Amino acid sequence: MHVNSNLKLLRKKKGLTQESMAESLAISRSKLAGYESSINPPLETLILLSDFLGVSTDILLREDLGTYSEYKLRELLETDQFLRGRKLRILATTVDAEGRELIEVVSQRAKASYLAGFSDPEFVAELPRFSLPFLPGDRKHRVFQVDGDSMLPIADGAWIVCEYMEDWTQMRDGERYVVVTEQEGVTFKIAYNRISASQKLLLCSANPIYAPFEVGVEQIREVWKYRLAMS
Repeated sequence: MHVNSNLKLLRKKKGLTQESMAESLAISRSKLAGYESSINPPLETLILLSDFLGVSTDILLREDLGTYSEYKLRELLETDQFLRGRKLRILATTVDAEGRELIEVVSQRAKASYLAGFSDPEFVAELPRFSLPFLPGDRKHRVFQVDGDSMLPIADGAWIVCEYMEDWTQMRDGERYVVVTEQEGVTFKIAYNRISASQKLLLCSANPIYAPFEVGVEQIREVWKYRLAMS
């Protein structure tokens, strides 16, 4: 593991002293000094450090950032922050008269235009929309209509309620997602997260007659986590 040297390198990249960084994290300077030398931080502290430095825990632990060129390090950090939703990623949405977010509906017919219009507020504003009071109000939801028989028993024409995923690194293996990509458009699949290993997702159908395929993160435009289906 390279967590100790990586912490020191990233702190210096941010132009911080041990004292100023420790103060921002509400830990003692001696503890931070220990983490930078030979003491491995506990899991909760590792997550805190990861969030503060803007990198994943996987990078902190596995990558020897000291061997990276300046360009490669900058590229890696920018990519990691994009995957985690920390770089600007605009989500067009609609609200009601009281400022509460509505749930837009993307039908099979609208899917053809969704890839071109998903970030356009005018396009999103033209989609049918409604509210479901039992869904968490602090999360963004959207409804998509299933197209085809690849995700049986969820049938062709069914409506699925999905939750917006800002941090793609948190996608869980074997769970269902709507993934919007440059090549496939809007697709509903079972996903396996290969972002850390290869910057890709493996997408599989529930119906075994359809072959799995991979998509690179550079092709992905949005990810929505499946919550429930409505006939």
